[in-house]
Amino acid sequence: MKSEKSKAFLEGLRDGLPIGLGYLAVAFSLGIVAKNAGLTPVQGFIASFFNVASAGEYALFTSIQAAASYLEIAIITLVVNARYLLMSCALSQRFDPKTKLIHRFLVGFGITDEIFGISIARKGYVEPFYNYGAIAISVPLWSIGTSLGIIAGNFLPARVVSALSVALYGMFIAIIIPPAKKSLTIAIAVVVSMVASYICTIAPLVKDLSGGTRTIILTVVISAIVAFIKPVQDEPKTEKSENVQEAE
Repeated sequence: MKSEKSKAFLEGLRDGLPIGLGYLAVAFSLGIVAKNAGLTPVQGFIASFFNVASAGEYALFTSIQAAASYLEIAIITLVVNARYLLMSCALSQRFDPKTKLIHRFLVGFGITDEIFGISIARKGYVEPFYNYGAIAISVPLWSIGTSLGIIAGNFLPARVVSALSVALYGMFIAIIIPPAKKSLTIAIAVVVSMVASYICTIAPLVKDLSGGTRTIILTVVISAIVAFIKPVQDEPKTEKSENVQEAE
């Protein structure tokens, strides 16, 4: 049993290394945003370590920069990171029923899009130590990347820092474009979100709200409307999924 856990942990380290290297580059850009929000390298490291989400951290850092209240920061971070609740629930169905609750919590803590992807793709039950291996290499690199971005922002000229900040918008475009090309619903939702966000900055009453509050309202309202109008259909069971269930 111990050798199986060690093997799973090493496999997690192996699969998590390229993810961690990608995180290092992405988090560097987030570090520039964190620097603009006034965070120190240590504070940036802690924030990234306990968040581990690009969109969530961007919302966090920009809310701090906008002097949002603690409640606004907590709500917007929760809303933006809500998808990880769904991922954790989906992944929990792949655990051995005997898996202890502490393992479920720890695996849920380290869930990201990429780690969820490599975990859910494994056959049979999900071994928590596989996730621990992936988390052990990717999360520290993510946090270090944020700190390095803040350090670089403290030494680089203001123009260079401003230019590096644009890289983060490129990252978000890279996230949005692929699913938008595959789904007209997502593409329309993205366009509507952009237009609605601009309208909220000039509309009476709404424009007086803080940026964080507007983002919370738009995120909840638009996602709810799209989910009601165009709900995601359950995928039909395939022979591969049936084999996985049989293995379980």
